[in-house]
Amino acid sequence: MTHDHVTATGRHRRRLAVVLALTLAIAALQVVGGLVSGSLALLADAGHMVTDAAGVAIALGAATVATRPPTPRRTFGLLRAEVLAALANGLLLVVLAVWVVVEAVRRWAAPPEVTGGVMLAVAVVGLAANLVSLRLLHGGRHESLNVRGAYLEVLGDLLGSVAVVVSGVVVATTGWVRADAVASVAIGALILPRAWSLLRTVLDVLLEATPAHLDLEAVRRHIGETPGVLDVHDLHAWTITSGVSALSAHVVVADDALACGPDGAVLDELSACLADHFAIEHCTFQLEPAGHTAHEGPHHD
Repeated sequence: MTHDHVTATGRHRRRLAVVLALTLAIAALQVVGGLVSGSLALLADAGHMVTDAAGVAIALGAATVATRPPTPRRTFGLLRAEVLAALANGLLLVVLAVWVVVEAVRRWAAPPEVTGGVMLAVAVVGLAANLVSLRLLHGGRHESLNVRGAYLEVLGDLLGSVAVVVSGVVVATTGWVRADAVASVAIGALILPRAWSLLRTVLDVLLEATPAHLDLEAVRRHIGETPGVLDVHDLHAWTITSGVSALSAHVVVADDALACGPDGAVLDELSACLADHFAIEHCTFQLEPAGHTAHEGPHHD
C-alpha cells in the first residue's frame, strides 16, 4: 500500500491541482486587468494570488513526495513533508497579511487612480473563481493540514477579490479612492488569526504533542481494562502527518497473559481496542511482566 492511500492530502491531490490552475489563471488575468485599468489594487491582488499559488504548489508537491515508500533510513517515508509544507504555507500567510497591511498604509498616503469598469469586471471573475476553489477544498480542510492551508489561502484570495469589488464600487460611485486601503487592512486582520491557527497546529505536530482528537487518559483506561493488563506507563501518542497517528506504550501484564497462543492474545486485544475506539492503527506495545519494573528506567508519563 502506498502512502497516497493513507495520507489526507493525497486524497485531495487532484482538487489541489485544479485550484492551482485556477489561481494562476486568475492571477494572470488580474495582471493584465491591472495594467489596462491602472489599478494597483488588482496588481496587488495578483501578487497575493501568486503567493497563494506558490503555497498550493508546495502542498501539492508535498502530497506527491509523501507517496514515496519507506526506506531503512526513513522508516516512515517522507510523510512529514506534508507537515513541513503546511509550515511553509502558514509562514506565507503571515508574510502576506503583513504585506497587505503595509501596502494599505502606503495606499492611504498615496491613493492610486483607477478605471473602475475594468477593475470591477476582473475582480468579479476572480471572485467567482475563488468561490469555485473554496468549494473544491471545503471537504478536505478538516482532514489535512495542507488542504487547510490551501483553503485559508484561497479564502484570503476571496477576501481580496471582495475588497477589490467593494472598493471599485465605492470609487466608481463616490470617488473615495481610500476605500481600497480600508478593505486591505480588514483583509490583513482576517488572515493573521487563521495563519496563527495553522502554525499552532503544525507546531503541535512537529513537537509531537498528543493529537487534538485523542483523550490520552481515556486511552490509558481502555488499555488498563484489557484482560490480563496490570498497568500501563510510558504512554505516548503523536501525529506523523495529517490523518496518520501513532501510539506507543509499556504495558505490564500478568505472567499467564504473556503467552502468545490463543489463550494469551493481549496484543490482539490492545490493537483492536485502539483501532476500534480511537482510530489508531499504528500502535507499538512493549509487554512486560510485573517483575520487570525494577529494570525500567525513569517513566515518562
